[in-house]
Amino acid sequence: MEFFRIHKDIPFMKHALVFNVISLVTFLLAVFFLATKGLHFSVEFTGGTLMEVSYAEAPALEKLRDALAKEGYQDAQVQNFGSSRDVLIRLPNREGMETGKVSEKVMASLSALEGGKPELRRVEFVGPQVGKELASDGAMALLLVIGGIVVYLAMRFEWRFAVSAIIANLHDVIIILGFFALFQWEFSLPVLAATLAVLGYSVNESVVVFDRVRETFKKKRGLTTPQVLDHAITSTISRTIITHGSTQIMVLSMLLFGGETLYYFSLALTIGICFGIYSSVLVASPLVMWLGVSREQFIQPKKEKQEAVV
Repeated sequence: MEFFRIHKDIPFMKHALVFNVISLVTFLLAVFFLATKGLHFSVEFTGGTLMEVSYAEAPALEKLRDALAKEGYQDAQVQNFGSSRDVLIRLPNREGMETGKVSEKVMASLSALEGGKPELRRVEFVGPQVGKELASDGAMALLLVIGGIVVYLAMRFEWRFAVSAIIANLHDVIIILGFFALFQWEFSLPVLAATLAVLGYSVNESVVVFDRVRETFKKKRGLTTPQVLDHAITSTISRTIITHGSTQIMVLSMLLFGGETLYYFSLALTIGICFGIYSSVLVASPLVMWLGVSREQFIQPKKEKQEAVV
């Protein structure tokens, strides 16, 4: 399915150096913000108190957040849990205050609000050690995904494609983390899930372009490597617009109408999709070219027939 077809190839590789310089500068800025500011981790990683509260009627979550902010919990996470009448509250650790006192103080604050009275269903404490384990498990998941992508691309295409794709995809991940470090947005488990999803989503676009590169090398013998890459990118532009456009519409709907619960999750996906298009097309392809991809790597030489010796 295509919206349109471009009959003349766009010379992307002519500006490959410019694209990669832009990518390098953006990448270095993201690393700088990560090193200087760091990530603002959520309760799942830093530890804290988790409370499940139930109401007879659906409460206004903004009022609950304002009440907790007045008690000094500006970083409190308040979201619906299961139904509109059930609320999940995550509170960061406070030095010198036990979990029981935290829950009592929160319940007193919520009970003072107008409307239905809250009923405490569950209280849990997430210690710093658990948070460290979640952080290490998340890093391990990221490394396993990266390793799997490299092996898959190396087996399906060639090692040059695997190296180029993983550099481009890590470029996306670091930029997402850089945005969260720069603006000190909360980095939670859903954001980690979005980051892993971006890895898979971005590599899918790279595979589509690389597959067209391999096909063009086999079918069109008179083209140079930059011309082959230009043709592959140009011929997949319509598909890229359809795929990424439809996905971005769904993600934007979560960003605009999903509320605070889905906000940072959809924000990470939005950043990842936008930079994923750029990196898959304008970062991975130039890297493949500079690593020395050629037609000979995809065309197996014909074996010469040996004449039978009489």
